[in-house]
Amino acid sequence: MIRRLAGCVREFKRPAILTFLFIVLEAVIECFIPLITANLLNALKNGAALSLVFRFGGLLVVMAILSLCCGGIAGYTSAKASAGFARNLRHDVFSRVQTFSFDNIDKFNSASLVTRMTTDVSNVQISFMMLIRIAIRAPLMLVFSIVMAFIMARKLALTFVVIVPVLGCGFFFVAHAAMPAFRRVFRKYDRLNESIEENVRGMRVVKGFAREDYEKEKFGRAAGDIKRDFTHAERIVAINSPLMQSCIYFNLVFILLFGSYLVISSGGSTIDVGQMSAMITYGFQVMMQLMMLTMIFVTLTISAESARRIDEVLREVPTLENPENPVKEVKDGSIDFDAVSFKYSAAAHKDALSDVDLHIRSGMTVGILGGTGAGQSTLVQLIPRLYDVTEGAVRVGGRDVREYDTEALRDAVAMVLQKNLLFSGTIKENLLWGNPDASDEEIAEACRLSQADEFIRTFPEGYETKIEQGGTNVSGGQKQRLCIARALLKRPKILILDDSTSAVDTRTDALIRQGFKEYIPDTTKLIIAQRVASVMDADLICVMENGRIVAAGKHGELLESCDIYREIYEQQTASTAAEEKGVE
Repeated sequence: MIRRLAGCVREFKRPAILTFLFIVLEAVIECFIPLITANLLNALKNGAALSLVFRFGGLLVVMAILSLCCGGIAGYTSAKASAGFARNLRHDVFSRVQTFSFDNIDKFNSASLVTRMTTDVSNVQISFMMLIRIAIRAPLMLVFSIVMAFIMARKLALTFVVIVPVLGCGFFFVAHAAMPAFRRVFRKYDRLNESIEENVRGMRVVKGFAREDYEKEKFGRAAGDIKRDFTHAERIVAINSPLMQSCIYFNLVFILLFGSYLVISSGGSTIDVGQMSAMITYGFQVMMQLMMLTMIFVTLTISAESARRIDEVLREVPTLENPENPVKEVKDGSIDFDAVSFKYSAAAHKDALSDVDLHIRSGMTVGILGGTGAGQSTLVQLIPRLYDVTEGAVRVGGRDVREYDTEALRDAVAMVLQKNLLFSGTIKENLLWGNPDASDEEIAEACRLSQADEFIRTFPEGYETKIEQGGTNVSGGQKQRLCIARALLKRPKILILDDSTSAVDTRTDALIRQGFKEYIPDTTKLIIAQRVASVMDADLICVMENGRIVAAGKHGELLESCDIYREIYEQQTASTAAEEKGVE
């Protein structure tokens, strides 16, 4: 894990190394300042000349400026290194997620991935900055201060033999006790973010059912759980302050009492005022560095859980990978399902698809009908290799989809889903996802064929109209037509419409299908629909039930041979007739 995370430093190794060098210089200079101050005080006590005072004073000013400069430069380089490390880490995690198949993504929910790329990366970034700065400075200052204290006054330095173990044990106990609470918090962050995400996405549903109070209560419980864990952890960590203050005052009292006794009793021969002053300074330095080390320990404890969660994503192996010598070009839009069976996970008890045999020639229009859960969406998701088959093979253009370069295969397939997604930006920017090089004329033509041009031109800004996040400022039918236009611009070899005209009327649906015939006659078109009218003129209609194709043929053939198809047709025909009669 450490190797993987350290690999994200990359081009920021130089500022990280410079931070280390300047921190060492700063620590060395700060440890010598009390020694020079002690010599100055002793010189003043012995009646030193003004020139000597100026010399000592000048040296202290120079050392203070050097220490300040070293600290400032180290602060800049550590900030640059840690911010760059975080940027690379986010990039690597995001890039890794882009390689995931649906099977991989199913292991992580979206709220958890967002938390890992935001809160968790920020925690690791803070720890990295502390490691290259404070975690180097604190031990160095601690060792240097203790060594210098023993050099200056061995007897007074014995106080550290008592204080250091007490503080070290106390801080370790505090950090160890706070660990479990901090670890629990991050798992609860996922649930909190998930609650926020669900609430924002389903705001219309929440308001439609007047469930605002319930959602507030649910969010309050999640936030309250995090508050309780943080409060518990902070109460434990708060023990640091009185423990630190007690040791500081003990050290101060011991040095003042015992030090004064030694100065007076020895007449300054064993220890002098300067050494005593330096000992007080070194005492503060030692205890402050111990406190810094404790803070580092607690921070690393918190970020260790974050690092583990990030590493889970980085070491997740995509279940779908390109072969060694992938095929880079899809010959045509022919599709063959050869004895295909599929289940979403090895632990699943039931196949989502069973023994599917289906052969589609390039350029055909194929309709797929079936009830909810019949397996229509699962079937078409195997074509662009969003999942791999469990048994059998899916062939596109005469080649097994597992032989293709994944990008090349998916570039030849366009999918329009029932729950379509539009991204923040203008209508034109969303349409250019289909073809970044499309001209304004091509965009307008695709929109005319998808019956989107008419409503786009009613907007004051036309194709430059801003789409809100998730496409909330357009209706469901408008969103579907825009997504169909986006797919048309791609001019794919295979076009899949997964119930993607459900929000448009039958007349618009018919015009869209007519546009397909004119604009992409050579493209293989697979239309999943609930309305028989949407597929009745298809070259082939497949009826699915329980993950199997129970019948296949043309409209007239299925009316005669398939009870399920005939029942659906008669129900919809009767419903339509009743509606027309009611209107009359």
